[in-house]
Amino acid sequence: MLSLGRRAWRPPASGLLAAVLLALCGGCQVLDLSLPQWFNESAQVEETSGRLRGAKKTRLIGDVALVSGRNQIVVEGVGLVVGLPGTGSDPAPGAYRALLLEEMRKRGVPHPNKVLARSDTALVIVRGILRPGMEKGDRFDLELRVPGRSETKSLRGGYLLETRLTEKAVVGGAVHEGRLMALGAGPVMVDPGADQAGNELARRGRVLGGGVAVKGYSVGLLLRPGFQNVAYSAQVGHAINQRFHVYHRGLKENMATPKNDEWIELNIHPRYKHNVDRYLQVVRAIALKESSVQRTARLDLLQQRLLDPNTAAQAALELEAIGHEAAPVLLRGLESSDADVRFYAAEALAYLDHEQSGKAAPVLAQSARSDPALRPFALAALSSMNTPEAYEQLRQLLHVPSAQTRYGAFRALWAMNRRDPLVKGELLNKQFHLHVLATTGPKMIHLARSFRPEVVLFGAQQQFQTPLLLEAGKHILVKAPPGGPVTVSRFELGKPLQKRQVSPRVDEVIRAVAELGGTYPDVAQLLQQAAAKKVLPADSRLEIDAVPRPGEVDADEPAEPTRARRRIWSPLPSLFSTRGGRTSSSRSSSRLEGFPKEDSSREEQTRWWQRLWGQALGR
Repeated sequence: MLSLGRRAWRPPASGLLAAVLLALCGGCQVLDLSLPQWFNESAQVEETSGRLRGAKKTRLIGDVALVSGRNQIVVEGVGLVVGLPGTGSDPAPGAYRALLLEEMRKRGVPHPNKVLARSDTALVIVRGILRPGMEKGDRFDLELRVPGRSETKSLRGGYLLETRLTEKAVVGGAVHEGRLMALGAGPVMVDPGADQAGNELARRGRVLGGGVAVKGYSVGLLLRPGFQNVAYSAQVGHAINQRFHVYHRGLKENMATPKNDEWIELNIHPRYKHNVDRYLQVVRAIALKESSVQRTARLDLLQQRLLDPNTAAQAALELEAIGHEAAPVLLRGLESSDADVRFYAAEALAYLDHEQSGKAAPVLAQSARSDPALRPFALAALSSMNTPEAYEQLRQLLHVPSAQTRYGAFRALWAMNRRDPLVKGELLNKQFHLHVLATTGPKMIHLARSFRPEVVLFGAQQQFQTPLLLEAGKHILVKAPPGGPVTVSRFELGKPLQKRQVSPRVDEVIRAVAELGGTYPDVAQLLQQAAAKKVLPADSRLEIDAVPRPGEVDADEPAEPTRARRRIWSPLPSLFSTRGGRTSSSRSSSRLEGFPKEDSSREEQTRWWQRLWGQALGR
C-alpha cells in the first residue's frame, strides 16, 4: 500500500527502473497513478505556505491555537401544541409525558392530565440548533415532531406553547436535562403537501424564528500543548484585539479576552455576524508577533501568492487578517485577468471595511450573477459592506432572472440594514413580514420556510387569477367569482362571521388574511394551494427557500460550459442556512414578549402560566 505524505508522490527518475517495469509488464495496461488535480494543488499550497512561514519566521495564531466551540449545540425540550382541529391525542406513558407533566405542575397548570387528554392538544419534541457566536436574544428556527407511539395525526393549525430548551441526554431510559439555553413558542408550520391521512410529514412541523437564546454561545481559542502559558494567552489576545475591536459609546471594546493560560474567549465582530466561520479563519491567520520589516516582506510574498489562482484563496485570508495595510495588495488583485483571483481579492477587501472597499462590489456582484459556486459567498461579502457601491449592486441584483440570486440579494440587503425602506416590509399580525418589491425582472412570490417568517413579492401589482376558492388555515376561506372581487371570510364556532372584501391583488389578500387573525402557516398554505390550483398570477411563480447554494444552478440560468465547477471547502454563511439558521435578533430583550423575568416570584410566574395556558385552550 502506498503511503502519501503531504507532498505529492513523484514517479522514480531512474530510466533503468522504468525499463525493467515495462519489460515485466509486457502487454499489461498502463495504470494512471497520478493524483487528482485538487490533491496536487492542495499539497502545493500547503508546501508553499510552509516555505513562506519558514522564510518570514512569523508565527500565526493558527500555529499555536485551535478554535474551540465552533460546533453547533442541539437543544431540545418537550412542549405542548394546542389549538389542533381534533388531530391531537393523549400522549402515552413514558419519559416525555412525565417531563411535560412535571413542567406543567411547576407552572401551576390546573388538571394537567385532563389538558393532555384533549384531542386539540399534542405532546411534541422540540429541537433547535444554536450556532457558534449566537448572542442572548438571537432567534432561530425550531423543529417539532410527534413521538413514535403517539396517536396524533397532524400538527397543522397548532400553536406551540412556551417551551424550555436545554441540552438533553437519555440515560437508563430517563431524560436528563442540562442548563437552560433557550425558550421557544409560536405557530406551527406543516408541509401543505402532507394533507393525506397517515402522512408522517403531517406529524412534523417548524416554528420559524420561534426559538430565543437566553444565553450567548461563545467561541474561543484553545492553546496547543507546548504553548499553554499565560504569556502566550496574553500575546494571542493582544494580537486579535489589535486587528479586531469596536467602539461603543466612544469606548473601545475588544474581541478577545484571555481567561487563563490556555483559553481565550472570542466575541464575534459585527461585520462577520452572518459568516462566523470566515471570522474564525481570519483570526487564525493573524500574525502572533511581527516586526514592520517582516510585515513588508510577507506582504510581498502574499502578493505573489494572491496572483496565483492555486494559492489565491489562502493568501486573501492572510491579507484580510493583516487589515488595512493589506488593502493595496488586494486592490491589485482586483485587476487580475483571472476571475478566481479577482473574487478572492474582492471578498477579502469587502470584509476589511477600507475606504476603497467599494471597488470590490462590482466584482462580487459579477460573481453572484455568473458563478453559482461562489454566489452565496459573494452575496454574504456584499452584505457585510457599508458602502453605497455594495448597496447599489445588491439593488440591481433584485432584477435578474435567477431566483436564487435575487432572493439572495434581498436577504443580503436585509442583513446590511433591515430598517432600509426597500426591505423593511410590513409586520402583519405581529408574526410575519410582507415585502412588496417593484422589480423589473420575472415576477415571483417567495415563501420562506427557514431563517425568518416572510413573504416577498418580486413585482408589484401581482393578482390572483379568478375564480378561486382557497383555504388559509382551518378558519379562513378565500373566495372570488370570475373577475373578482375577493372575499376573505373567517368562520369560527360560537363567534360571529368576519369578512373582508379586497381586490385580487396578492398583497391585499395576504393583508386581509392577517387582519382576520391568519398566521404565517395559514398564509403559506394559501399560497401553496394557489400554486397547486394554478390561480397564481399568470406571469409569476411560487418559490420556497430559494437561497443560493454553492454550485447549484438555478432553473432560470444556463450553466457556464467554459468554467469548471469548483470544489468549495468553506462552510456556507449562516445568512443562507436553511436549517436552524440564525434569524433576526432582538437585542433589547432576550425574553418572549410578556414572559416574567427570571428573578420574578413563583406566584407571578404561576399566574402568568395559568393565564397563558387558559387563553390558549379557550378557557
